[in-house]
Amino acid sequence: MQMLQHEEQTRSTLTNPFRFAIQIGFFAGLIWGGIRWVFYIFQFTTITPSYLAEPFYKHSYLMTMRGQMAGWVYFTLLSILATLIYTFCLRKLKGPWPGIGYGIVWWVIIYCFIGPMMHMMPVLTKLSRTTILTEFCLFLLWGLFIGYTVAVEYTDERGREPGHAKNGQDHQNVGHTPPPEGATNS
Repeated sequence: MQMLQHEEQTRSTLTNPFRFAIQIGFFAGLIWGGIRWVFYIFQFTTITPSYLAEPFYKHSYLMTMRGQMAGWVYFTLLSILATLIYTFCLRKLKGPWPGIGYGIVWWVIIYCFIGPMMHMMPVLTKLSRTTILTEFCLFLLWGLFIGYTVAVEYTDERGREPGHAKNGQDHQNVGHTPPPEGATNS
């Protein structure tokens, strides 16, 4: 009976990976897309926030406020896609480093290959050092956000334990301190 209750409790505390990835991706896009917009406003980067929408809209529209909002939506959609991929392929990796690497890989894919090929941005040699560093660091932190959030959710098993284990106590030894080494029980 107790084993059945434990299995039901475990099943009820498991995170739905698809729903979790959608939520984390949405917030990654919302937060880091907003930060990216601020970087553009303060001219840390010359790449418009709507660069991901460039293949689908006229450039003149993307330079308007509505066009930049559309770009933010596209960045959020990219974040959801990236989080889904990370969640289903890499969720068992622990620590911050896999997420950092994941962000760098996305930066390389977008800024070295897809972006220039789709005319979303100039090639890297035509961009300023400040723009390159800003975009690189943004994607590094974006990947860290996605990767570390997913890693904490799927590799931190303490949160899935029954109530007594969450507190670091074993139900048989509550209030009992082990005898000093070498002591005998009498």
